[in-house]
Amino acid sequence: MRRRRLTAILLLLVLTLIPLPAQAQSYSFSLDAETVDLYLESDGSARVEYSLSFTNTSSSQDIDFVDIGVPTESYDLSRVQAWIDGVPLSDISSSPYVEPGIAVGLDALAIRPGQSGELAVVVPGIEGIFYVGDEEGSVSLRFSPTWFDEDFVHGATDLTLSFHLPPGVKPDEPRWHAAPGGWPQEAPATGLDRDGRVVYTWRNTAANGYTQYIFGASFPAQYVPSGVAQTPSLPQRLNIDPGALFAFACIGLSAIFVIMGFFSNTKAQQRRKLDYLPPKISIEGHGIKRGLTAVEAAILLETPLDRVLTMVLFSLIKKGAGKVTSETPLHVESSTPLPEGLHQYEIDFLIAMSESDTPARQSKLQSLSIDLVRTVQNKMKGFSLRETKDYYQAIVKKAWQQVEDSATPEVRSERFAETLEWTMLDDDFEGGTRRVFRQQPVFLPPWWWLYRPSTPRTTGAGTPSLGKPQPVAGSPSSGKVSLPHLPGSDFAASLVTGIQTTAGKLVSDLTGFTSGVTKTTNPPPPPPKTTPSKSGGLSSGGRPGCACACACACAGCACACAGGGR
Repeated sequence: MRRRRLTAILLLLVLTLIPLPAQAQSYSFSLDAETVDLYLESDGSARVEYSLSFTNTSSSQDIDFVDIGVPTESYDLSRVQAWIDGVPLSDISSSPYVEPGIAVGLDALAIRPGQSGELAVVVPGIEGIFYVGDEEGSVSLRFSPTWFDEDFVHGATDLTLSFHLPPGVKPDEPRWHAAPGGWPQEAPATGLDRDGRVVYTWRNTAANGYTQYIFGASFPAQYVPSGVAQTPSLPQRLNIDPGALFAFACIGLSAIFVIMGFFSNTKAQQRRKLDYLPPKISIEGHGIKRGLTAVEAAILLETPLDRVLTMVLFSLIKKGAGKVTSETPLHVESSTPLPEGLHQYEIDFLIAMSESDTPARQSKLQSLSIDLVRTVQNKMKGFSLRETKDYYQAIVKKAWQQVEDSATPEVRSERFAETLEWTMLDDDFEGGTRRVFRQQPVFLPPWWWLYRPSTPRTTGAGTPSLGKPQPVAGSPSSGKVSLPHLPGSDFAASLVTGIQTTAGKLVSDLTGFTSGVTKTTNPPPPPPKTTPSKSGGLSSGGRPGCACACACACAGCACACAGGGR
């Protein structure tokens, strides 16, 4: 019995003295926030600035090293800087785990279990990140912020990435590539940073620290030196590592996704360059905001501003407040006196159109548009944007349905004239007009010649047309009238072409016109805080597995940076 007790005691001592491997390799932390600013310089280089906020798990080891990926190997390690909670760090070397990448040693400032900190890292002078774009005369790049090994990082990450485009790039020149899968917004926030550069900002408060997110952008090649943009070979495009077949498979899937996303979202991307509605209007309230006019609903639905102004013109003509006296060039004459009950934007439109000087007219139309956006924004306070949009889109569908359900051509023409401003909100207004009047005649409304004075005063089968119905010859007591009319296909073509022409005369340069409005109604976001001394510090125990960043070519190229671990 004594021998058994002695054996048991010795065994217990042996087990107690043996170090447990799991404890020596237990790294666990959350990446609470990751802010990345990529500055694209006019000399063809780039500077990336990281701010990484960590919280070390109470049962983990110290975080004393962090590995950060770098887009290419063409950078100067001696110029890299790092701070932990604002305190400069000097232990910066090439990472043995992330290639290409750097290792930042926190030394005595390591983040202890249960503590938090922020690490700021600045890597300047990165070369070789631009490639020939998929559009002629453009350059392109794709970038992935650094990420970490899934075995070590847990929880959600507030991830923000900003592309600061080269100095001189104009707001309407660049384009962004489709956001990564699972990203909450397809398009980035667009604005100007404090240096006046165009900046694209993607943000996801529910991202994670172990997923590779790839973002891209393109802009005219004239803003970087000639020869900077590379034309990658197929192996370079795929960035194939002969010993990393798994990474290659992942890259292929990523490339397919990006290509599909690029082609499916091109049209949406073009339209989002013309966003003029302020983001604040999307803050959700409750219920539907009823009572908006068709023009105000057009602003809510972000209808192109040239179409919105054309809707204002139709509204004035139908109310007898104005008429077109010349189609080329476009002149609009207001009635004297003006009818009562006009909206302020209608009065402002007539004032703007009274200007003979084109720049002065455009300036006043921009001011009108800005006031309209602000009016809609104020009216939407406390209401649900999504529900209200659905409500007015349903009104548009109902307007078309009323036209199509009309029993006779006369009634159909009347319904169409009554609901014209609402049907114009339809993205396929042109197609709907041609469909509705494909095979039936259209009886012109009395105000038609106030809009198209060039239309002959005799239409249809020789019927005199002075804007009023004429009695049918031979049946004076029948009560029937002979309305001026056109074949349906001729009317549809005339109306569609006329609206497009009028819109072009009201706003000759839609992008430039809308940009002038956007500067006021949807101004650029405040520049991200990238001052290293104000960036927090990072605390991590051991060397948690970090992954690399990458930069490569256009929509057909994928980044091939594999995650590493320590």
